[in-house]
This record gives sequence, structure tokens and C-alpha cells, in this order.
Amino acid sequence: MMIEPHYPVSGAGLGLRRELLEPLKQHTQLTSPVDFLEVAPENWLQMGGRLGRQFAALTERFPFVTHGLSLSIGSPSPLDKDLILAIKRFLNQYQIRCYSEHLSYCSDSGQLYDLLPIPFTEAAVSYVAQRIRQVQDMLERKIALENVSYYAALDKEMEEIEFLNAVLEEADCDLLLDINNLYVNSVNHGYDALEYLRALPGERIAYAHIAGHYREAEDLIIDTHGAAIIDPVWELLDSAYDNFGVFPTLVERDFNIPAYEVLIQEVKTVAEHQKHSLDNAQEDVSRDQARA
Repeated sequence: MMIEPHYPVSGAGLGLRRELLEPLKQHTQLTSPVDFLEVAPENWLQMGGRLGRQFAALTERFPFVTHGLSLSIGSPSPLDKDLILAIKRFLNQYQIRCYSEHLSYCSDSGQLYDLLPIPFTEAAVSYVAQRIRQVQDMLERKIALENVSYYAALDKEMEEIEFLNAVLEEADCDLLLDINNLYVNSVNHGYDALEYLRALPGERIAYAHIAGHYREAEDLIIDTHGAAIIDPVWELLDSAYDNFGVFPTLVERDFNIPAYEVLIQEVKTVAEHQKHSLDNAQEDVSRDQARA
């Protein structure tokens, strides 16, 4: 699959867990159904010994992206510049293609171990955008921010999609599009997922996440990344491809990790959806050419 100019990677990816290091050793990028891998840099910054060597070997065989956990871009506390510089060294050392983080915060006077929503206000847009620009200057690269799941919208002055688009525009950063989070929020907050999707700036999509969740009630979904991906989320991914073309998409599984073969099948399903979308697009082009 060809890489479009603005995408850091291509194809179908997988979030790397330590238990996947051994199964992945048998593959190169050419022999694996996994086209790229993702890690949280905080989990690997100080990793040495056998695990460190295995990780380094994988970065020589697969393209990598990273998804941070503790940048806390919306925090009232100052940015952790030591962390940012450590991440910069990590990205450069392993030739990481993209660094992404959550459009949320997880710290104030200490680490909160949860991703809390940023108020959807004009003041928050300016504050967060300025911090994103500062991080990009320090890293000397553009970063991608993820649309996060949330369960309450405090001090809301604007809609979620307006807030997200305003931050992306003012910060001039990219988007990590989480398809599952979009679906979860649309159910929990009662908005149209397709309308939200169509309002996104497709040119800013760096790559996407797709994952599973837990349905607590008819109108309440808990974003767990700990279950199989359901059909409505796959359908939303297809709609995203229809709107923006095929972009790199990664299977994210953080809990209840199934057997390697089960994860690989979900990666293969992503690839099947990508191929189907590309085939449909080519058929549309052929029909248009035939009419011309």
C-alpha cells in the first residue's frame, strides 16, 4: 500500500504490548500482517536489558509511531520539559515516525492516572494551542492530538467538534482520529457520529485508532479498549475512509489482551476494510472515466 505524502506510516497497525515481543520476533514488515507498531514512550524510555534489545530490534524491522500518556497538554501546571526532551531523544534514537498524545490532562500537583476532559471554551483553546506549539517547537516536529472519550462536559461554551477543530487550527497540529472514542462520545452525549466525522479536517489526520468498549447501559458506554471491536465502530471506520480516503489505522487493545492470533485477525480486518474502500474508490474512478 502506498504512503500518502502526509501520512507517517501506512496500512494496518497494532499497539505493542510486552507480551507481543516474542510473537512478533518471527516477522519482518514484509512477512507480517502488521504494517506498523505503536508504543507509549513513557513505558520504554528507561527500558534496558533483554526487553530493551527486543524493542530496538523491532524498530529496525517495523515503522513505529508513539502515543504518549503523561504530557497532560491541558493541565494548569507547567509543561514537563524534562519529559519532552526525553521523548525527543527517544523519537530520534528509534526513528519514530509520529508522536501523538491525548487532548486532555492527567496532572496538576501530581499525576492523576486518568485522562480528564478539557473544558470546551475559547480560553481553553488558546491555552492548549499555545502549549501544543511549545511542545512542537521543543520536539522540532509536528505532533498529533487524539479526540478523547469523556463523560461530562464542564463549563461548556462550544461543541466538542468546534473545540477540537479550533485547537487543531490554532496549534497547527495533526489529528490522531480515534474511531471508537468518536462512537462512544456520540452515544454518551447524544450527537450524530457521522455529522461529527464529516466536520473533521481530513487533511490533518495522521493515523487512527480503532478499539472495543463496554456498554454499561443503552445510553452509557465505557471506553475500555478491552473488548472486541463491534460492527457499528467498523461501519464508522468505513465512513471515515469514504470521506477522507484510506489512512493508517491501528488496533488498540489495553486490557483483557487476547491471544496473538485474535489480535492479528483484527489487524487483518482493518486491512480488509482498507482494501474494500480502495477498491470502491477505484471502481468510482473507472465509472467516471467511462462516462467521460
